Amino acid sequence: MKLIDFTQVENIFIVCGKTDMRRQIDGLAATITEEYDMDIYNGALFLFCGGNKDRFKALYWEGDGFLLLHKRLENGKLNGPRNQKVSIKPAVKGSIA
Repeated sequence: MKLIDFTQVENIFIVCGKTDMRRQIDGLAATITEEYDMDIYNGALFLFCGGNKDRFKALYWEGDGFLLLHKRLENGKLNGPRNQKVSIKPAVKGSIA
C-alpha cells in the first residue's frame, strides 16, 4: 500500500446536492461516468456529501485501484454548495483542507 500525496492531485470536483452515502466505489464511479460523462480514471479527486451534511466520501483512482475515503463528523456540519439541482463543480485547490 502506498501513501497518497493529495497535493499532487490536479483536479478536485465537488458533486453538489445530496449523495446516497450507502453507495460504494462502483455506485459513486457510475455517478461520475454516467451522470456527468467524466473520466473517473483521470486522477481527479471526487467529493460527495450526504444529506445530513455530517459526512462525506472521496473517490480517487490511484492507477491500480480506487481509494474510497469516508469521513463522519461527530460535531458540526460541512459547509458547501447545496444546489437543488445536482451538479459537479471544480474545487479551488487549497480550499479543501
